[in-house]
Amino acid sequence: MTVSHLAQVRPIAMLPEQLVERILGRLGLNRRPTPTIDALRSLYSAWCERVPFDNIRKLIHVRSVNPAPLPGTTPEDFFEAWLKFGTGGTCWPGAGALHAFLTALGFDAVRAIGTMMAAPNLPPNHGTVLVKLDSQMFLVDSSILHGHPLSLSRETETSVSHRAWGARCIWRETNWFVQWRPLMRLEGFDCRLDRFPATETDFQDSYARTRGWSPFNYELSVRANRGDKVIGVASGHAISLLPDGSVVRTPLTPGKRRRFLIEDVGITEGLVMQLPDDVPTPPPPWSQTAQAMAISSA
Repeated sequence: MTVSHLAQVRPIAMLPEQLVERILGRLGLNRRPTPTIDALRSLYSAWCERVPFDNIRKLIHVRSVNPAPLPGTTPEDFFEAWLKFGTGGTCWPGAGALHAFLTALGFDAVRAIGTMMAAPNLPPNHGTVLVKLDSQMFLVDSSILHGHPLSLSRETETSVSHRAWGARCIWRETNWFVQWRPLMRLEGFDCRLDRFPATETDFQDSYARTRGWSPFNYELSVRANRGDKVIGVASGHAISLLPDGSVVRTPLTPGKRRRFLIEDVGITEGLVMQLPDDVPTPPPPWSQTAQAMAISSA
């Protein structure tokens, strides 16, 4: 699919000004910035340090079979929970919230839809944010958390150079591809940017479709930047990506998991105590594996 031209798409409703001020304070920014590249660098760096990518609230919600809208469906819900519990969210709510925040501050930001290419033939499965400044486009992804805005070019490869949380972007024929290191796949894979601008409804509908199956409905997943390293949880382990590029993996008992979330990630104890145990992630319902399993059990 060819990437479309950048165009401004406003959110259905702007964030309340008082909420914007509370967000800025929690990010450690003592004044409202002007929409410049330096301000975007400061905002995104603070986001990567203080707003984790995690599925904590979603796990609690879907595993309790709660019929209400998924947590973080609106930017207001995302930010109120972050301010109260310290949680972030998965890609659709996180990107939706980041877009609303940047737009409220006057940045020319748009929602974008991509594909995390963890396996062949996957449909679009990722929400992210692009910002246009001085005729240049930048990626600010709330899941990859690449520390600094990543410039996008059709002529040359671009990168954020950091051994722990860096990323690279290259244009191939009709799309940008971002190369990064997920904690559950440390050898790395690509995220393809498929189309933009996307609407708030696109994001909300895409998020709602993950209620039935998602890799984030079964096992705890967390990622955040801390100084020069990345910390997080994947596949039942605490994982750190260190500044020299090395990796530390530690198995998590229930007690260690609780301590890590409270002390290292900054999630409130009351919410951590509601978190269900991990269960094995089943294959996607549309996969050949799932279909073969259904036939064999019929």
